[in-house]
Amino acid sequence: MKFEQIKGFAFDLDGVIADTARFHGQAWHQLADQVGTPWTQELADGLKGVGRMDSLEMILKAGGHENDYSLAEKEALAKAKNDNYLHLVETLTPEDILPGMKDFLDELKAADYQLILASASKNAPKVLKYLKLSDYFVDIVDPAQLVQSKPAPDIYIQAAKQLGLSPDEVAGVEDAQAGVDAINAADELSIGIGTNLTNADVRFDQTSDVSLEALKAKLQ
Repeated sequence: MKFEQIKGFAFDLDGVIADTARFHGQAWHQLADQVGTPWTQELADGLKGVGRMDSLEMILKAGGHENDYSLAEKEALAKAKNDNYLHLVETLTPEDILPGMKDFLDELKAADYQLILASASKNAPKVLKYLKLSDYFVDIVDPAQLVQSKPAPDIYIQAAKQLGLSPDEVAGVEDAQAGVDAINAADELSIGIGTNLTNADVRFDQTSDVSLEALKAKLQ
């Protein structure tokens, strides 16, 4: 995709705009302890960008507990994790926006790009509110309405539809491999933030490296 083709940006939230991923990590770690699954860095990394119930299944499977709970019990576990996460989210302020991302959002807004949030988190509207970023986004994809979560392309396909744009006019911004894979599967431009990502069309080491000028240079 050429830089000039881009008309809209679809943003992941956790690890891209703010480090709410650490809150998810803390809450999932506590749940893993509760069900008796050993917490490892590999498990923590695998949960990035994955929806709530799928994350729960991964934790249960990692400890050999996938058949130990009924659906109702699993839903109760997921709710307890989410309640814990929301308690942590309430401590967020604009100071928690990751380095460079407020400037990048300001750039995009000034240049009249359409911005949409494409997060697997059902709590994304609350997070944006605490960060005071709600006004930057014209819409938010509701992950509850999707058939499949990342790495399936559903959320990014829906993001383009809600923006009224074709996939080749949308750039997705992600920090997780599952997210990058989802963007690629949606035939949109994938912008990956992180040193361990593969197959991203454009990659930046950290959020502070991201700008319109830097993106244009990488697409030359």
